Amino acid sequence: MAWLSARSQGGSFIWRLEDLDPPRVVPGVADAALDDLRWLGLDWDEGPDVGGPHAPYAQSERSQYYEDALKRLYERELLFPCKLSRKDLRQLATAPHSDRGSAPYPKELRPDDLPDGWFEHFADPAAKNPDAAIRFRVHDEPMRFHDLMIGDQVQQVGRDVGDFVLKRRDGLFAYQLAVVVDDLMMGIDEVVRGVELLGSTGRQMQLIAALSPVLGGELPTYGHLSLVLNSAGDKISKRDAGLTLRSLRKDGIDPQSLVGYLARSIGLLEHVEPCRPEDLLGGFAWDRLSRKDWVLPPELGSVLRGI
Repeated sequence: MAWLSARSQGGSFIWRLEDLDPPRVVPGVADAALDDLRWLGLDWDEGPDVGGPHAPYAQSERSQYYEDALKRLYERELLFPCKLSRKDLRQLATAPHSDRGSAPYPKELRPDDLPDGWFEHFADPAAKNPDAAIRFRVHDEPMRFHDLMIGDQVQQVGRDVGDFVLKRRDGLFAYQLAVVVDDLMMGIDEVVRGVELLGSTGRQMQLIAALSPVLGGELPTYGHLSLVLNSAGDKISKRDAGLTLRSLRKDGIDPQSLVGYLARSIGLLEHVEPCRPEDLLGGFAWDRLSRKDWVLPPELGSVLRGI
């Protein structure tokens, strides 16, 4: 389960719940996250708790939009079914005389002809065990964009990724499709996320180009932030329970001390001092933000009590 906050063309901030994978959804976690961010001093204009013109804001409730988008791509002959599993593709990549390594989905596996009715069979949400994923045919033109954090970027999706999955063999929609459909339909014009998602941008740009003529919307601006790491140099995860907002809140940490600490970590303050999120707006500038990963100490609670 993940959450996304992005800015729409109307200037609104949108909270979107990315809960496409039911086995990974833990009941109550989304509500707890909303509550913790409010405690921190953040707010948003649209979301599952406040509603808004682009509801619903939980992806698990937006399946019909993703089905419709798939059909549009099918009509443009940009899709094909693939019965190969990840294991099959790994074996192909590591077979003798193969120079693929962890290579992208190879073009030679694209089917030359597709039988009538293939899309209805594999894309039907009521179909049981469709036994095939649905892949998007990528093109070879380089995808160029300016990232607000790391500057000009060029991604070769055809070379580095290849045709990628939009609907999985188990019938679940892929992140790449859902996030693009939602960004277009919600009028998102600015997406800020962690640098680990930088490699998804070129794929999403190709999907946006294919879907924006029918869904509306335009290509957003992207900014990919450096990561917050634990003392071992790894990305913060569930194993770092003592570093979560919920644990710090339960320990009685002052939210303004935490905001000041985080503001210093990304370069918005020269020294750590208590503040509210709105206090940082006047001094915000992209060129002030740190391009280096920030390591949280395991004794973060003690550090914050000393502020």
